[in-house]
Amino acid sequence: MDALWICLAFAAGLLAHRIGLPPLVGYLAAGFGLHAAGERSGPAIEQVAHLGVLLLMFTIGLKLRLQYLARPEIWGGGLAHLGLFALLAGVLVWLLAAQAPGPATALGLALGFSSTVIAAKSLEAKQELRSFHGRVAIGILIVQDLAAVGLLSVAAEAPHPGAALLLLLPLARPLLLKLLSACGHDELLLVFGLALAAGAGALFHALGLSAELGALAAGALLAAHGRAGELASALWGLKEAFLLGFFLQIGLAGGPDAATFLGALGLLLLLPLKAAALFLVLIAFRLRARSAFLSALSLASYSEFALIVAQLGVQAGWLDAQWLTLLALAIAASFALGAPLNRLAHPLFERWEARLLGFERHVRHPDEEPIHLGAAHLLVIGMGRAGTVAYDYLVQHERVVGLDSDLSRVGDHLHAGRRVLYADAEDPGLWHHLHLSGIRAVLLMMRDAEARVIAARQLRRHGFTGLVAAISHYPDEAAAVTAAGADMTFTRLDQVGLGLAEHVLGELKQRAAAGG
Repeated sequence: MDALWICLAFAAGLLAHRIGLPPLVGYLAAGFGLHAAGERSGPAIEQVAHLGVLLLMFTIGLKLRLQYLARPEIWGGGLAHLGLFALLAGVLVWLLAAQAPGPATALGLALGFSSTVIAAKSLEAKQELRSFHGRVAIGILIVQDLAAVGLLSVAAEAPHPGAALLLLLPLARPLLLKLLSACGHDELLLVFGLALAAGAGALFHALGLSAELGALAAGALLAAHGRAGELASALWGLKEAFLLGFFLQIGLAGGPDAATFLGALGLLLLLPLKAAALFLVLIAFRLRARSAFLSALSLASYSEFALIVAQLGVQAGWLDAQWLTLLALAIAASFALGAPLNRLAHPLFERWEARLLGFERHVRHPDEEPIHLGAAHLLVIGMGRAGTVAYDYLVQHERVVGLDSDLSRVGDHLHAGRRVLYADAEDPGLWHHLHLSGIRAVLLMMRDAEARVIAARQLRRHGFTGLVAAISHYPDEAAAVTAAGADMTFTRLDQVGLGLAEHVLGELKQRAAAGG
């Protein structure tokens, strides 16, 4: 990958950003353009792409609490959807593409998998990896990864007998935690994360398992460490840069022509059915319509795993080589469509809420949210670092309650003695039933700018007349949340400087008084 490729990808990503699309759509377009110009993917870009995906999976693992994944809607829902869509897609490929039943079934199963990169990136961008629907989506992706290992074992070669030794991997956790603590806060922390992600991926791959699954498992071993978030932040820029190679690689795999375009278009028409099937399956597992919709939309893309299955089919002689180009185009197009749709997921649910709620079962849902805030006068939404500081200060003077969409964080706060409830402020259903009669002020402390805007708008839409204050990172974010109904906004870094200055002046006055 030379400098010209990077410059072209940057220009295309910037153009996509300027017209309201995620930059990755531009990266895909740049890959198609390079393919049309006669360029082809090589070992360098493949290595960069591979490292990008490993780092993505590793950072997901750093935010993963495995105890929340052992739920029926994840294992049962993931397998039920995979089987249902595999049957549907396999029958259509068999009938319309004149494939034999065996290859058609394999292709149908491959098309049932969703892209880990697209789902994880969209959830990460919206700070929703630890939300209920985010954990459901990531859990289903893990189930798909395990099913992929089984499929490849049948289609290619079985995992190495030594793969069973990976069950002992948790025994290495104490050593890994000590190494993380010893890394400090500089470049050594970054190198440790890179080495662990790449090393775990290589180990799993050598034993016949998915390298991506290995990177995720390595991250999960460190998830409970207090510095896991710092490690994820240190790796963020490197991960984003390497993922550029992944999207360029997909685009370079093949460009559209008349024959493949029609075939890819037919596969794209299956995507609404794929999302609808997962939505209905999750509803059957008692999820609320909103959680089922957001999880299904995040998984409404094809996976690059389909290319692996197709490659095996071509090598075995039961699949025509044209399928590789067709699937590459369909996968890339599903990425280009899925990224902006996931960005608009919450507004889309607001628009279709009345229709989607009709599918809900009249039972208690596993993601049921609180309704009563008790006798609190102040509400803090978003109990991250800034929200916790605000809560701890306010609780000395007023009755305060906090809301957060991260169940593990809620548990930590409850253990620390704070009154924090699980709720997702971006859920329109929450505001329909939330009693705010005793609340005099609401502090919007969420990290995601869109979440703050949605919460401010919903507060005013449901008649809240009290004070609404919000944090912001940039002036345009402050303008957006003010327009949505916030009375005041504060920039976090400015307030850190102001708070430190106030403490310094107070300390100087105390010392002067003591000395006088």
